[in-house]
Amino acid sequence: MSLTAGTTVRLETVREAPPNGFILSDGERTVLLPYGEIVGERPNPGDVVEVFLFHDTLDRLTATTRKPLLQLGGIARLKAADVHPRYGCFLEMGLGRQLLLPNAELPRERELRPRPGDELFVRMAHDKSGRIIAELAEEADLQQLAVPAPAAWFNRTVRGWVTRHAKVGAFVFVDGEALRAGVLGLIPSSEQTRPLRLGEAFEARVTFVREDGRINLSMRPRKEIGREEDAGRILEYLRSRNTGAMPYSDETPPDVIQRKFGISKAAFKRALGKLMREGIVRQEGSWTYLNEQQDQP
Repeated sequence: MSLTAGTTVRLETVREAPPNGFILSDGERTVLLPYGEIVGERPNPGDVVEVFLFHDTLDRLTATTRKPLLQLGGIARLKAADVHPRYGCFLEMGLGRQLLLPNAELPRERELRPRPGDELFVRMAHDKSGRIIAELAEEADLQQLAVPAPAAWFNRTVRGWVTRHAKVGAFVFVDGEALRAGVLGLIPSSEQTRPLRLGEAFEARVTFVREDGRINLSMRPRKEIGREEDAGRILEYLRSRNTGAMPYSDETPPDVIQRKFGISKAAFKRALGKLMREGIVRQEGSWTYLNEQQDQP
């Protein structure tokens, strides 16, 4: 038997070693079970004890009878306890100590990094020294926990967690609730109302159920609802200006619209078109004007 950090093994109690704890053995190697790592009754010499192995602060292989939330090669959703700018994210693993997700596994953008309380899908691995660390779960890992989403999920609001970032958007794992498993999905960057952190919990609407059972999501309301909200935002802005006019129209570049109103150019045009059809505003060149009869709310 090989004594490896991150695994649960059954070892025989050889002897007590005050003031430290008990010496356990697999017949070849020995390991210390400290008094502080014993849950319940202390073992007697000859007793077989089930323990989890890890390295202590002095890099010594050590045993505990506490039950970890994750073991070597396994996958779990762990809560962030702390985020260190140099070392990475420390995750609660059920042992009264944290598991490190190294800085190299985290997004470069600070705004996308997890905060304490966020929950990350990770697997346990070894670093070059054989100590246990966390790695972000890959797509293949998450597929083991996932099932296809039913077609009835279309337009449904669901809850999930961000598992990884990419140029196209945020990959997510959605709570399957009654499915007793999760569903893999994507929130495209254009469908996010704000940047989502790694491990952040969110609620979003299912906009598409793919043939393979994965889903696309949006944090934005449906177009007809969003159009009303966007039109109200534009109208409020126009009424706040003494001239009842603004230097924004169909000709305004998308990045300017995004900075000013926090919506896409397409959404801006839909909302503006609604206001124009209702006779509330008019466009002249690159400007939009509030019609006189609409000057006051």
